[in-house]
Amino acid sequence: MPDERDAVVITASRYPHGYASIRSLAARDVHTVAAVDDETLSVTASRYCDESVLVAPPSDLPAYKDALLGLAARPDVRTIVPHRPHDTYLLSKYADEFERHIDVVVPELETLKDVHDRKRLAEAADRAGVAIPETKLLDDVDDWSGNRIVKSRYNLLTDEYLESFEFEDSKIAKSVEHVPPGETPDTDALVEKMNHEPIVQEYVEGNDEYVFGALYDRGEALATFQHRQLRGDSYTGSGGVYRETVDVPALEEAGRAILDELEWHGLACIEYIEDAETGEFSIVEINPRMWQSLGCATHAGADFPHWYWLAATGSADEIEPGYEVGTGTHYLYGELEHLVSVAREESPFVERPSLVGRTGEILRSCYEVPNFDYLHLDDPRPIARQVRNELEGAVTRRFG
Repeated sequence: MPDERDAVVITASRYPHGYASIRSLAARDVHTVAAVDDETLSVTASRYCDESVLVAPPSDLPAYKDALLGLAARPDVRTIVPHRPHDTYLLSKYADEFERHIDVVVPELETLKDVHDRKRLAEAADRAGVAIPETKLLDDVDDWSGNRIVKSRYNLLTDEYLESFEFEDSKIAKSVEHVPPGETPDTDALVEKMNHEPIVQEYVEGNDEYVFGALYDRGEALATFQHRQLRGDSYTGSGGVYRETVDVPALEEAGRAILDELEWHGLACIEYIEDAETGEFSIVEINPRMWQSLGCATHAGADFPHWYWLAATGSADEIEPGYEVGTGTHYLYGELEHLVSVAREESPFVERPSLVGRTGEILRSCYEVPNFDYLHLDDPRPIARQVRNELEGAVTRRFG
């Protein structure tokens, strides 16, 4: 082994939250192991990444599971921190196998199904008395007179949820279709595109989007966090690329209510939209893992990677929750994706902004709030690696 320190496995990808975890845990003198399916990822260039291990991509779920089990079996590894959509599913479904070697903080599989299945999530939200858009299965919709969104019923398509799937067939389903009033979609085409019967939700006109993050221990909140999304990776919404920490009592109440109802255990990232008509915080989805904008939390002092480590290693009583309100951070590549969406995407519900005007807004906010997920003066190699990778990818797509 490289040294005698306790080690943690971070399932890193091209998104910045794995890097946030590695910076956090390295600062606590934990040996950081980045489990990556591409050795050229930015995180592997970090001075805080003690070790990187090449694993199969999650799209090959059996091989990915075996790779994580192999890492868990190392005598120095104490836990695996879930960052990728498949991680919590594997750690929960195969808990008996993983817990022979390590301690993890994840919900039981039946509880996990309540958030992976957006139909069941809507039912849980109703029991908890919190807002969520009206949610129906596609075949149950006979009225298309209002604004509707069609999206995957499941966060993750697996054999646990779909009879037509084998273990190795898992997929991430992110497609979202906006359906204008009075337009009846081709339901057969939607089922074929999404590989299952999707759900239909009413479109909620929102003032702002928010994230409520939490770490729970068997129904009890250990720590919570909030940020307001100022820009997403698409102008229509999606993952936050410019955010600012907030502390809104009504959001705290809504976040805790649904997780208390679920008797949650582990990490949760709840995406909300503030309903412009009612002012309620309406649930968009729950992701049971570290979230893309984790760097905003850690920069503000909400050190969820370290708190997860403490919970997994039997020291949850050492967690001191809290964070600084008003802290903003940017994911620079996500800001670029936002501009691409302005140039290329259209939505019947959201007015597309001016490309020139939005570019000016991004540049101004980066100058006024110079806090970034990957760009750090004490660790410049990850951002340099990312720029190189994106330039090489652009050349390959253009001339390859």
